[in-house]
Amino acid sequence: MALLGNSIATGCGLYVLISLLAPISGAHFNPVVSTMFWRAGALNTPTLFGYIAAQISGAIAGVWLTHLMFALPIIQASSKPRHGLGIWVSELVATLVLLSVIHLGVKYTNEKVTMLVALTVTAGYWFTSSTFFANPAVTLARSLTNTFVGIAPADVLGFVTAQLLALVVFCVYLKVFKSQK
Repeated sequence: MALLGNSIATGCGLYVLISLLAPISGAHFNPVVSTMFWRAGALNTPTLFGYIAAQISGAIAGVWLTHLMFALPIIQASSKPRHGLGIWVSELVATLVLLSVIHLGVKYTNEKVTMLVALTVTAGYWFTSSTFFANPAVTLARSLTNTFVGIAPADVLGFVTAQLLALVVFCVYLKVFKSQK
């Protein structure tokens, strides 16, 4: 039940946030997504670094605000282990799927990108063993909550490594694919 509730709440929240913030900032919530746009020339380097700083600080502030709203200790560290080859491969696949959906959505059906991302993340909770973090800022922030969504701080590196590897694979694929045209 918790997974169902969490996936629906995340997907719905993402839909609202992307719908409202895309016209203002491009709805950049994710360092790997922002880096993909930077590699494509859609963001300059100072903007990329500004977005990444905002993404990390915003994710951490969001966790702390959630703790405050639910009367939990604001400062926490997760004790939930999430590690192993299966989890890391799952996170690599999750990040590849997210990058692909955004890239193809922008290219072929830009008006539906918001819905595509929200539905992909909602479904991703169910089709990945990692529950589709696919975001280094969120991964780091989730290490700061000892709730059911947390990740032990020692396991953050494995997740972020998988996410960054997915970004590299995706960017290399795009470069090779474009050079063959």
